[in-house]
Amino acid sequence: MFTRKTGHKSQLETETERVLTHLASQQIDSDEYPKALEYAIKLQKMKEEEKPSTLHPDTILLAATNIVGIMLIIRHEHVNVITSRAMQLVSKPR
Repeated sequence: MFTRKTGHKSQLETETERVLTHLASQQIDSDEYPKALEYAIKLQKMKEEEKPSTLHPDTILLAATNIVGIMLIIRHEHVNVITSRAMQLVSKPR
């Protein structure tokens, strides 16, 4: 579920480096250059698709906790008068 960042390169990164090294050794006007460039572009697209979403579980938990806290404050407001101290329970955005 969660991915860890390690010092090891994935097979996709290794293959991308290999194609880029081959691409650097070729002349621009050679017949192999467009094919190698096409492979590099395809590998880069695959690498971008492989990236995990940027929404972290900690962020989701923090947002859910704040929403529950706000709902409890609103519920309390219907029953009793809300004081200024209750607003200190809601965490401020960082």
